[in-house]
Order: sequence, then C-alpha cells, then structure tokens
Amino acid sequence: MTTSNLNQEIKELIVDALQLEDVEPAAISDTDALFGAGLNLDSIDALEIALEISKRYGFQLRSDDDENRRIFASLRSLASYIDAHRVTR
Repeated sequence: MTTSNLNQEIKELIVDALQLEDVEPAAISDTDALFGAGLNLDSIDALEIALEISKRYGFQLRSDDDENRRIFASLRSLASYIDAHRVTR
C-alpha cells in the first residue's frame, strides 16, 4: 500500500470511528495537529482511534506509552507508525 493510500485510509478511519459527520476525510491535512489545534480531538478520541487501529492493523498502542504524543501529533506521524507496526495479512 502506498503512503498516500494509507493516509487516505487513516483519514477515513478517523472520520468513521469518531462519527465526524461534518468532516470530509479529504479535509484532514497530513501535517496539521490531530489534537489541540487542527482537528481538536481529545483523549477519548485517541482511545477510539487506537481501538480501530488495533482492529484494522493487528497491533495495539499502549495507553501508558509516552511516545503516543509523538505518534498522534499528525496524520503523517500516525500513518508512519502504523506502516512500521501493522501486521500484514
């Protein structure tokens, strides 16, 4: 899967998992912050996204992992982490 395809897939995952009815996946920037500014997501949203990542890509993000702040910094950083850790089927 290309980086562009993975980014699009994750955008769709975020919109679907969080039921963001007013957000089009294409409107999510690869580089904007997912939390705070940007999409303005919160910790509950992070848990929902992590659950969907676990279901779809076959690995779990640890909730106590200090690295999660870096992983969830932007869509690009999240996609990079998923690409490196997903279980291929």
